[in-house]
Amino acid sequence: MGLNNVALATRKGLLICDVSDNRCKVVYEAFVGSHVSYVFVDPRSGHLFACLDDGHFGNKLFRWDGFATVNDLSNADPKTVWNELATPQYPEGAKLPKGDDAVLKYQWAIATGSDDQPGRLYFGTEPGGLFVTDDHGDNFSFCHQLWDHPTRTGDIPWMGGGRDEAAIDAICIDPRNHDHVRVAISVAGVFESLDGMNSWAPVNKGLKADYLPEPDVEVGHDPHMMVQAPSNPDVFWQQNHCGVFVSSDACQTWKCVSRGEGPEHFGFAIAVDSQDENVAWVVPAVADMNRVAIDKKLCVCRTDDRGETWTAFRAGLPQENCYDFAFRHALQFRNDELVFGTACGALYLSRDRGQSWHALAEHLPPIYSVEIL
Repeated sequence: MGLNNVALATRKGLLICDVSDNRCKVVYEAFVGSHVSYVFVDPRSGHLFACLDDGHFGNKLFRWDGFATVNDLSNADPKTVWNELATPQYPEGAKLPKGDDAVLKYQWAIATGSDDQPGRLYFGTEPGGLFVTDDHGDNFSFCHQLWDHPTRTGDIPWMGGGRDEAAIDAICIDPRNHDHVRVAISVAGVFESLDGMNSWAPVNKGLKADYLPEPDVEVGHDPHMMVQAPSNPDVFWQQNHCGVFVSSDACQTWKCVSRGEGPEHFGFAIAVDSQDENVAWVVPAVADMNRVAIDKKLCVCRTDDRGETWTAFRAGLPQENCYDFAFRHALQFRNDELVFGTACGALYLSRDRGQSWHALAEHLPPIYSVEIL
């Protein structure tokens, strides 16, 4: 069965789109005009989550409990189907490295617990806090052990990259052991817990922080996005500020597999094949201070051999006067099909593993995350 529906978190609301006939038909919209930073569906329960960054009004969190049973999205009233939940809150006394009170600034990522934890979800936030819920978001607990790690306020404290403060932008739960948790923190690096989040250690050996005087630091790395290979949970892919990195030994060591002169080197989004841990895709841009398509020509790069070689695919993508790029959560893969949204509001679909692309839409609001439904 081909890809039919996607949910988009955009600068102007949440959109659910039917893409089954190679065009983008918006069949449902909610929070129109609001900045929806992230959208996530829990495949176990069918709950759909929407994270909002309403600027002056702060962060908000909504859950659609009956999403899995809705057949006609066009008749779903946003005023009745969404339940507003209390957002994760930093505990009293939690301080930033400079001494200011820690308050929720952004909701970056959500991950599900294992099948034997049906209500568990993990929320990654800015300024660098990890929250856990065991009742689908009704209540949250704060992971003090990660927050209290001595590196957070050390010689190279956790810090913001493109944002003011550190952000947990990816969370990976080992499918073989739900006590084995890894998070990617921008800017700090990858941290691992082997004991159900009671203790944490950085696992950044092999990463490079070229923007620091000593690139081989233990902490101070900027993972833009990290994904775990479903076909081999010991393989991790990371689109880092300083290149594409892969770990073949469960994050104990990392290897840079992008070429400095190659188009695949810098970007934010990364996806891995669900059946083959050696295959991954990235959507490159020029650099951190120049977030536009390389040579103003948009491409998607794929490796089929764990980063030994890369191929740039351009068919169907704009190759003239293109200033576009993709945010870190805006690329998704499923069943040989890929879809990605861009900062300029374009949505692209590939049904041949990224070799050619079809523009589904080109005038949507900026797209922050894409979720295949």
